[in-house]
Amino acid sequence: MFVRHLSLKDFRSYESADLEFAAGVSTFVGLNGQGKTNVIEAIGYLASLSSHRVAQDAPLVRAGAGQAVVRGAVLRDGREQQIELEINPGRANRARLGKSPVTRPRDILGSLRTVLFAPEDLALVKGDPSERRRFLDDLLVARQPRWAGARADYDKILRQRNALLKHARTAPDRAAALATLPVWDTHLAAVGANLVYARLRLLRDLQPYLELAYDEVSAGQSRARITYKSSLYDELAEQLAAGEVPEVAELEAGFAKSFEQQHRAEVDRGQTLVGPHRDELVLRLGTLPAKGYASHGESWSFALGLRIAAFQLLRHDVGTDPVLVLDDVFAELDAGRRRRLALMVADCEQVLITAAVDDDVPETLAGNHFAVTLGQVRPI
Repeated sequence: MFVRHLSLKDFRSYESADLEFAAGVSTFVGLNGQGKTNVIEAIGYLASLSSHRVAQDAPLVRAGAGQAVVRGAVLRDGREQQIELEINPGRANRARLGKSPVTRPRDILGSLRTVLFAPEDLALVKGDPSERRRFLDDLLVARQPRWAGARADYDKILRQRNALLKHARTAPDRAAALATLPVWDTHLAAVGANLVYARLRLLRDLQPYLELAYDEVSAGQSRARITYKSSLYDELAEQLAAGEVPEVAELEAGFAKSFEQQHRAEVDRGQTLVGPHRDELVLRLGTLPAKGYASHGESWSFALGLRIAAFQLLRHDVGTDPVLVLDDVFAELDAGRRRRLALMVADCEQVLITAAVDDDVPETLAGNHFAVTLGQVRPI
């Protein structure tokens, strides 16, 4: 799988752009603020409907424009597919596959898969739990796009349940205000149990790839592992932390028991304290948690190992390479890690690299080069 063509209209700093790519390595070289990351951000948005830089769509639209349009031509197994996304801040986005509009933008997920590593990924190791949850859930959707719908359903049910709990906290008749809580408990348990089950299976499958990737990046300095820290009741949480993957029915029953245990605390605080949105991924190097104990170099290696492991998992499961994107990464790595990373990605079908200067990129990753200056991209 690789992106053959990218067209931008009013996306970020680009009033318009039409770019041709090929398989192999393509490097975008330009000083900071010239627009090179905007190009790979657009490709990532086509793949995931989200940006690795911002949470909202408004910054993606060029100042003064009402909407942005991103189009891509993706070649897979000799067949080309056109993907188009219309980004409308404050309104519903629209999407097309080929010449046909799709019902929902998320229906395009899976048409293009990318794995992106950027300086912001250091937050996977050093940042808040939400960073690690997003990594896992984004990989879950990249692997099986149907989980995008389950995530949306869970978020919607969670908002409704939280609104009810918040209202009940100050309601004159608390019992009456909580009359429909068991209904929301049932809905959240059903969707939440499926999400937790999918996460656990994904972690089980990802672990061997992570160990190998970290070993290669760090030259075998330690063993990288991930454990799942659940918000469910203690006994079940211990099983999940040990790597067990219970059936969905057992997890659903665990939600019910946990809701019962946390009932008073949830009502007092006006929020849901149990579920995937409260869970955590604990990254470990050897026996110690990476957060707080890993050096800066080890943290970079762990973050990079997570992305390379995700790439290898998708390569194995999907049967084709996702597009690998390395955004200003080599400048952050020492010479040894640069060299080892270059060797690891040399056989990928398409690698897109951004760099401030050519010298940041190892010579072994020779390929197509583009100069990016003030929102203009030209081959060199």
